[in-house]
Amino acid sequence: MIKCIAIDDEPLALQLVTQYCEKVPFLQLKKVFTNPDEATIYLHQNPVDLIFLDIQMPDVSGLQFYKNLSLANKPQVIFTTAFKDYAVDGFNVDAVDYLLKPFEFDRFLKAVYKAKEYMEFLSSQDLQMSSIFIKANYEMMKINLKEIDLIEALDDYIKLYIKPTPILTLMTLKSIQEKLPTKEFIRIHRSYIIPIAKVEKFSKSKVFVVGKELPIGTSYADVYDVLLQRVKAD
Repeated sequence: MIKCIAIDDEPLALQLVTQYCEKVPFLQLKKVFTNPDEATIYLHQNPVDLIFLDIQMPDVSGLQFYKNLSLANKPQVIFTTAFKDYAVDGFNVDAVDYLLKPFEFDRFLKAVYKAKEYMEFLSSQDLQMSSIFIKANYEMMKINLKEIDLIEALDDYIKLYIKPTPILTLMTLKSIQEKLPTKEFIRIHRSYIIPIAKVEKFSKSKVFVVGKELPIGTSYADVYDVLLQRVKAD
């Protein structure tokens, strides 16, 4: 089941998306919003998989809203707009699809199936991935993902906590996050990525991993809900 929300300043547009979602068995529309700020608050408390997002809104463009969305697991996005000139910008932020209003159900269905296939692909990649390569000491080094206890940002470097000796590599936390399976690793702070399987305990403000107490950043408030869902699933 794909959990989704819709954001649009036009109530009629939200009504149409709601009607279309009700026709698709694998979509669960959790909530609709005319106010992007309210949507942001909701997303930090309730993880979803997909956002139907209008681009042309009074206070903030959908493009800027999505770019500024800071979440541990950022949802996929399908943009909806009456202005075709935004199509290129939409794909530049890795949108799954771009729906030009007024769109029919067939076109909507094509977009959501594309989202479904992409999510299934990411899940399969996560299942298959057991290691990554990083550059350290002027050579490419294979790292077994199960051996990583913690990843920490240190200025221009990141530190991978691996026994018996941690490894330093010249790269950003964002770049290594893109290499990691999203089902197994989660970013909890601008300075930390943790393996979910090694979480010992957690609250809304901190996480304990392999004996270390780490803060949950204010921009990553959804971490608690993601971890809570994982605990319930296990």
